[in-house]
Amino acid sequence: MTDWSSCPAVERDPEKVSGSWVFRGTRVPVVALFENLDGGATVSDFLSWFPGVTREQVGAVLEYAIQSLQSGRQAA
Repeated sequence: MTDWSSCPAVERDPEKVSGSWVFRGTRVPVVALFENLDGGATVSDFLSWFPGVTREQVGAVLEYAIQSLQSGRQAA
């Protein structure tokens, strides 16, 4: 599981979406991005469906996820 606490594009608040990681300033869970991409959506689709999320936030989340995966691979 990814530790999102160092990613500036997201936040976690126990009062929002049951404490799930969400895109900062929204109630859109980070997991929604990955579920939609896995389902065949494009980043542009996601941004049109969730207008509170910015392209910069999506880019930061994707980059953070890539770095986390690479760090995990190096530790193994």
